Amino acid sequence: MTTTRREVFAVVATTGAAVPLTACGGSQEPVDSSEPVRVPVEEVPEGGGTVTDGVVVTQPRAGDYKAFDARCPHQGCTVAEVTSRAIVCPCHGSEFDPESGDMTRGPATEGLDERTVTVEGDDVVVARG
Repeated sequence: MTTTRREVFAVVATTGAAVPLTACGGSQEPVDSSEPVRVPVEEVPEGGGTVTDGVVVTQPRAGDYKAFDARCPHQGCTVAEVTSRAIVCPCHGSEFDPESGDMTRGPATEGLDERTVTVEGDDVVVARG
């Protein structure tokens, strides 16, 4: 038997019982916010990107790197896929432009937070916050 969210909330409302619920927020490991994220250039494909250590790094055109916070502004899930046309959140299907981070498909109502990105030798370096 499957219990719906509505049924759980009804029990909580009528009994006052505390029930632990798992939100759709995804899971993220704590991240050291003082150190920049370093990603080898070879791991960021042209026309695509990669998600690592709480950031998403894209390369829309050869040698043009962009970086964004990997948390979807909808409910905090970590985006998981980068294609030539979208950064995709797996939780509810929000999509973001890989060049600007702007929201292109909801349910998110805003884009990803942009991060400062530089190239140092063979690494793309992304500043935190």
